[in-house]
Amino acid sequence: MSRLPILMYHNITPNEDKSLGLTLSILKFEEQLKYLHNNNFVTLFVSQLENVKSIQKKSVVLTFDDVTENQLLFALPLLEKYNMKATFFVPFFYIGKSDLWNSGVDATGEKIMSIDQLKSLNSKSIELGHHSFFHQKYAMLNLDEIQEDFDKSHDLIIKNNLKVYPSLAYPYGNYPKKRIEKEQFFKLLEKNNIKMAFRIGNRVNKFPFKNKFEIQRIDVKGQDSLTTFKWKLRVGKLRLF
Repeated sequence: MSRLPILMYHNITPNEDKSLGLTLSILKFEEQLKYLHNNNFVTLFVSQLENVKSIQKKSVVLTFDDVTENQLLFALPLLEKYNMKATFFVPFFYIGKSDLWNSGVDATGEKIMSIDQLKSLNSKSIELGHHSFFHQKYAMLNLDEIQEDFDKSHDLIIKNNLKVYPSLAYPYGNYPKKRIEKEQFFKLLEKNNIKMAFRIGNRVNKFPFKNKFEIQRIDVKGQDSLTTFKWKLRVGKLRLF
């Protein structure tokens, strides 16, 4: 089996003083991409993990939640500069609006990309995935409510002719954990043709995945030094972080 780190990013800022929590400075993000590039890491889209049994030794998956406009302005140019790929997860209800869940920013939240901006993304660098419709915690919803959330997402995708790979990043990393509820939830994901789903977990995955609906991502924080980033890339999040 191979080891596969899947990194989770959120906001990118040009202001080094605001590099904290879910927000990472341009300077630190470029430092991380440069490290990956100089050490011959290969970035993969989530879609490239489907129906394969092996990956290159230095493979890594870059993921971004929320499709905030700052990702378009500040992350995409650097991804293109270093010829790297990333999967952006979309909270469909909020397209063209502002989010309601970011802390440490102004009261209006972060601006989410518009339909036109999502369609303008370079498909060689970015693919889109699901981040639910309403960005609610799945564990707080019943199966009918979750299915309705999927239906609204599918309708928006079709109406706007968006190309979205059927992968899912759980909002807040949250999903039902009790055995029966989890089994029912996973059956619903299968029903909706979800190929892979991502929790947080903060550990490096073994590939092929043991459970395609409980794939772990490593949370990259704005305050992380390059040394911390290297450790997370190697083993995930340790207690000392």
